[in-house]
Amino acid sequence: MVDQLETLVHEVAALQSKLVLLVGPPGSGKTALLSDLAARQGAKVMNVGAALGTRLAGMTQRQRILQANVVMRELAEEYASGDLLLLDNIELLFDQSLKLDPLDQLKRHAHAKRVVASWPGVLRDGRLSYAEMGHPEYQDYGLDGLVPFEIGTMKQ
Repeated sequence: MVDQLETLVHEVAALQSKLVLLVGPPGSGKTALLSDLAARQGAKVMNVGAALGTRLAGMTQRQRILQANVVMRELAEEYASGDLLLLDNIELLFDQSLKLDPLDQLKRHAHAKRVVASWPGVLRDGRLSYAEMGHPEYQDYGLDGLVPFEIGTMKQ
């Protein structure tokens, strides 16, 4: 499967938006696949929750809202390997208190770099979603400007 992903990552380099989302249920191997890709590409994977959370932790709520975009951009530059950025554990981007649009964040980075991110939601009927309808962090998106890479449950 990492061979298919690696091929896709090379192919998206020619697109305007170079965003590949790994979509699969919990336990399907998204993190392992990102790690395998990182090893092959000589890259590192950014744990967005840990990295962004650590940088924002010392700020007031108002500062977090104002700085979340800037901090995420700085982290992307630190973690990128050439024109490749690998992102895992992006759930913090959905935190309502940060007032971010998670998919927009990913797409912005994908204009300048190839971005491969683990999507913590589902792909159903040609739409990406995060959380259940009615949940405060619920988001629903079309597939414009991204390439979904679906993976099923990996057998251990």
